[in-house]
Amino acid sequence: MGLYSFGRPATGRYRVLFAVFVVFLCLSCIVRTALLLNSLGKADFSFISLIRIYGLGLTYDIGVALFLTALYNIYLLLFPTRWSGNWFDRAGTYTYVFLVLLIAVFSFFAEFTFWQEFESRFNFIAVDYLIYTYEVVHNINESYPLPLLITGVLVLVLGLIWLFAKRQVFRASFRSRMPFSKRLVISGGLLILTVIYPMLLSNSNAETSNNRYENELSKAGIYAFFAAFKNNELNYTAFYAQLPKQEAFSLIRKELQEPNSRFTAGRNTIIRMVTNKGPAYRPNVIMITVESLSADFLGQYGNTEHLTPVMDSVINSGVSFSNMYATGTRTVRGMEALSLGVPPTPGNSIVRRQHNQNLSTVGHIFAEKGYTRTFYYGGDGYFDNMNEYFGSNGFDITDRGRNLEITDTYKTQRKLIGDKQVHFENAWGICDEDLFDAVLAGADQAQTSNKPFYDFVMTTSNHRPFTFPAGKIDRKPGTREAAVRYTDYAIGKFLSKLQTRPWYKNTVVIIVADHCASSAGKNEIDISKYHIPCMILNLPVHGRQRIDKMCSQIDLYPTLFSLLNWTYDSNWYGKNVLDSTYVPRAVLGTYQKLAYLKSDSLVVLGPQRKIDTFLYDPKTNEQRSAHLPAPVVHQAMANYQTAYELFKTNGFHQ
Repeated sequence: MGLYSFGRPATGRYRVLFAVFVVFLCLSCIVRTALLLNSLGKADFSFISLIRIYGLGLTYDIGVALFLTALYNIYLLLFPTRWSGNWFDRAGTYTYVFLVLLIAVFSFFAEFTFWQEFESRFNFIAVDYLIYTYEVVHNINESYPLPLLITGVLVLVLGLIWLFAKRQVFRASFRSRMPFSKRLVISGGLLILTVIYPMLLSNSNAETSNNRYENELSKAGIYAFFAAFKNNELNYTAFYAQLPKQEAFSLIRKELQEPNSRFTAGRNTIIRMVTNKGPAYRPNVIMITVESLSADFLGQYGNTEHLTPVMDSVINSGVSFSNMYATGTRTVRGMEALSLGVPPTPGNSIVRRQHNQNLSTVGHIFAEKGYTRTFYYGGDGYFDNMNEYFGSNGFDITDRGRNLEITDTYKTQRKLIGDKQVHFENAWGICDEDLFDAVLAGADQAQTSNKPFYDFVMTTSNHRPFTFPAGKIDRKPGTREAAVRYTDYAIGKFLSKLQTRPWYKNTVVIIVADHCASSAGKNEIDISKYHIPCMILNLPVHGRQRIDKMCSQIDLYPTLFSLLNWTYDSNWYGKNVLDSTYVPRAVLGTYQKLAYLKSDSLVVLGPQRKIDTFLYDPKTNEQRSAHLPAPVVHQAMANYQTAYELFKTNGFHQ
């Protein structure tokens, strides 16, 4: 019986198609079950949840199966019956079955690896990774036994084809002489379903539960991938709840108003002059943006594994932020927040979008103060459009790239970190020690210009495959914890070398994370998964200071500039956390969900103009559905609505 009998109702010609259909559904169910078992210790699933996961999941799987078999369905309809079973029919059928099963099985393998890293079905990140094949393929090769996995995929595919042959699925199809009229009914019905399926079933239909794992398990990887590809940038105006434009800008201007600031442009802008009294300082500034450095890796936040002895020893020697939150879950989101001071608008980060040149970035403020600016990256800055973004906003570039074809248009310089400067690298980039040595060399050279310098440094060692030079620390490479320990070691070496420089006393060092190591949690937006460390070291004044107020990455530079007594024009959503009128709040998001946290009030905005409100308990990290006052909800809407409006209308340009 089995696959052979499954094809009988449709008669023989369609037995291969229906066999592939059934095998795909079975394999997808196995994958869903495996991912569910992997998640049991991280989220609670009720019986109703399981019904939803498998019921909705089957619905998505049927849609994917229809898409995968669509071309072969058309072939079966149009291929003349008298030629059934000839050499062309056999070659075409075997090739189709092999390719479709290979795609299906490989995608299932990819889903396991993707889930291990992000605890999510395919999303915008997977789309990005398809573009940057060099880094991703090499990263996978260094993280997993790729030859064995490819062999396993091929063996499984060939095994399924053998099973088809043993069940006489191919034989039944090749011997069939089904008339065109009957094929038209079958193929026509399947094609109609294929066309209307995406019209009736959106990937967002799976995102109705507060349990993030339930939502993700209900999806199908391939379906989610193409949904992400299609919706690479979400139009806030079309998909999110809005206020009247004037009301939105009035609310955000009221939130951004400070005693020492004055709005200097029209009502639908946020441009203001910020005045800080006292002697202005112009130290060199080096910001080390550490890849995936969650706050809970540091002993300061309760970690007992001693992963970060260097950062734990220096965090209280300067100004530290104990309650800072990242705006997103990817490096480019952190870069966006730290360079532009804006909330995360839906879709891709501004770093990766078009029309992101000549923006009013932090670098622009440094340039007005007479600074040189350089972006340092341990990998190839082509990845995630980083070089294009920083180059088109006035930064020189130093990275481990493969060519020099960027930045000429913007009259900035690009230097490649050469082989002689590299002692260790993996697919993602050079080790952090080598990167920091390049930063020191660049700073030494910058001193000859008699100008202060600002360096935006992005590390790579705390990224899969988590490899680094041997013999540096007492942990073996290959785990996140070991990579964190190595990055901390490299920071310690950097600080030691920095202190030997004659210009050290006039150099401020910032250490901050781009995002956390994992954003997945029980809730759609798990607040604890956005908690990051941040410290400002070697300030010329102010000494030690711990800031416990809740704040965001976008508040870092307004606070720093207040400590340096700078007067400047701000086009940012960030505020000076030390100001007596500052009201704690944080802006956080995924690619689609946008969150605004003020005190214990949490507002989450989603597509289809959805608004969810909660009371958040930071001690237990629990979110309880609750009705919140309209002003809090409106303030959340104002932040994201105006940020989207300003970017789309060039309101962030210089």
